[in-house]
Amino acid sequence: MHAVTGETPCGHNLCLRCFEKWVGQGKRTCANCRAQIPAKMASQPRINSQLAMAIRLAKAAKSGEGSSGPPKVYHFVRNQDRPDTAFTTERAKKTGKANACSGKIFVTVPPDHFGPIPSENDPIRNRGVLVGDTWEDRMECRQWGAHLPHVAGIAGQSGYGSQSVALSGGYEDDEDHGEWFLYTGSGGRDLSGNKRTNKLQSFDQKFENMNEALRVSCRKGYPVRVVRSHKEKRSSYAPESGVRYDGVYRIEKCWRKNGTQGCKVCRYLFVRCDNEPAPWTSDEIGDRPRPLPKIDELKGAVDITERKGDPSWDFDEEKGSWLWKKPPPESKKSVDIKAEDGTTIRVKRKAKNVSVKERLLKEFGCQICRKAMASPLTTPCAHNFCKACLEGAFSGQSFIRNRACGGGRTLRAQKNFMKCPSCSTDIADFLQNPQVNREMLAVIESLQRQAEDENSEESSDKNDENLHDPTEVSKPCDSSDKVLEEIKDNELNQPHKRRKE
Repeated sequence: MHAVTGETPCGHNLCLRCFEKWVGQGKRTCANCRAQIPAKMASQPRINSQLAMAIRLAKAAKSGEGSSGPPKVYHFVRNQDRPDTAFTTERAKKTGKANACSGKIFVTVPPDHFGPIPSENDPIRNRGVLVGDTWEDRMECRQWGAHLPHVAGIAGQSGYGSQSVALSGGYEDDEDHGEWFLYTGSGGRDLSGNKRTNKLQSFDQKFENMNEALRVSCRKGYPVRVVRSHKEKRSSYAPESGVRYDGVYRIEKCWRKNGTQGCKVCRYLFVRCDNEPAPWTSDEIGDRPRPLPKIDELKGAVDITERKGDPSWDFDEEKGSWLWKKPPPESKKSVDIKAEDGTTIRVKRKAKNVSVKERLLKEFGCQICRKAMASPLTTPCAHNFCKACLEGAFSGQSFIRNRACGGGRTLRAQKNFMKCPSCSTDIADFLQNPQVNREMLAVIESLQRQAEDENSEESSDKNDENLHDPTEVSKPCDSSDKVLEEIKDNELNQPHKRRKE
């Protein structure tokens, strides 16, 4: 069954073949409520892929595959089986390294390792990654662990910290002074559709995701590895070719200010704190603590963050070097280790046991807030959102724009273009009178009630086991058939009936 949605005000769902047959008979009204079907929807109906996936998942649960889902084919190559350089397979669509896979990772540090990469984690060269090491491109730089993302400029986790950044000329607000530089955060650019890059700043940056990871490193005083690329044309400290590792820096301050394009950007003050001299100097020793530079743009900045406690990575006067004053953060990522018999072992996290109802609720998620939809709306382009989320995305915007010429004469009013948050379709007409998809709402509410009942039963069973018999194991309740029958018989294929409160 292919679930179809349309631009009808009722928001009912039909099979694609049934809908085409209905329209082929010359009927232009909804089969459930007789609401008028617009000509655009009748000529080009859209499949609601989100609803179709939920139905497919429920069918798989009834056939006994709900616990594990349909079989998937994973293309996985072990690290020791990878070639020494980046490679492409027959599945690559583009030439060069646009669709290339990473080569072998030569260092043994975990992906979330902070600070320099020492010699004990370099089993091939036994020297670690040194300041001044240069690679041909970001893919080769990744293989030595200096900066793992081959496209993104920031490596990190919002609740853990940032391990490395790359200076590659992505933002014109960046200022590079060698021993210190001002770095601009990520985001604020429209990458909707299939756009990979966009140099225009269209909205404000916030301290979230990778920007929040940098702020965590600022507060904790973690060392951040820095690589510079030859693509940074505005810096005198960038290499002439390739990508170069320039040591570790520490983030001393971060703030937000209006960028050169008018939108607010997140800014970070990086100061070098490495035991090795910088590649552009003739010094024989590394950095020493230096006073912070004067930053003029802090006068008009907001959300200023400074470190209050002692940094985790600091200079030791007795030893005359930079080291961990506090224990480094414990790694949360798995690492390949070799057992005594020579086999490679990888420790993985245990997969969470998710019930069929919880998986179905995940499929009915809003594409803005990523939670189970409340008062779901289905747009003409077959995308689903919460009513509050969709209306909030266009709050303050009018449907009609009044125009006037220089002499004061009023021109014809112009309709405002309101783009769907998930695609480029104009949904201005739909937003004038959005109707809640009652059928989908009934399914979501039913699944939520059943999921809550299951969770309460499991918790009560667990308490009974602890009180009476610790060795007793409760039998799991398989209600996949009930889920499918309730969705199929009561909600999807019948006209909506208003629930009595």
